[in-house]
Amino acid sequence: MDETNKTAQEVFWSGDFGDEYISRNTGAGLLASNLSLFAKAFSRVQKIDSVVEFGANIGLNLQALSLLYPGIVRYAVEINSLAATRLKESSPDVGVFNCSIAEFNQDLIRDGTCDLALIKGVLIHLNPDQLDLAYQKLYDSTFKYILICEYYNPKPDVVNYRGHADRLFRRDFAGEMLDKFNDLRLLDYGFVYHRDPSFPQDDFTWFLLDKS
Repeated sequence: MDETNKTAQEVFWSGDFGDEYISRNTGAGLLASNLSLFAKAFSRVQKIDSVVEFGANIGLNLQALSLLYPGIVRYAVEINSLAATRLKESSPDVGVFNCSIAEFNQDLIRDGTCDLALIKGVLIHLNPDQLDLAYQKLYDSTFKYILICEYYNPKPDVVNYRGHADRLFRRDFAGEMLDKFNDLRLLDYGFVYHRDPSFPQDDFTWFLLDKS
């Protein structure tokens, strides 16, 4: 995507702020919390053999999934070049696509789809005008499950993000996907609290959708 065609949000995350985000979101503690989250979210489903994550950063979610499902085939879509490079270096078996969600082509995935399409803490940072396309990419990239982990709000609103305006948007992302695609159903959902004594995360709600 030409720089002039990127949204303000895409420029934001592909640049210096996205680079700085890497150092704030790493470590064994977060990996453990992710493993706990996924164990709960997928407790009611069959084994997951392949996953594509949208906005994978340096791959902590994918690392957790590989511990939960050894041998899982993993793909990552990541707009930030530094994060994509770090992910390639740490996990050479992951198919990494250094591009925006809007640019991603699912035909690059072996067989075209995965068991799971995952997005965590990313939809909240997209320009709202891109959400419909993002929903379509998630839907088209899987033939089984979609896991959405985001800040929830019943109605769309905007929150100041680390001193920046128009960089964090909350809404009912899962509800909008359920309304958009008639063959999706809500399989499970839950909340992760930042004061959880064992496996804290950042006060987000997760939704597991089944594509039937």
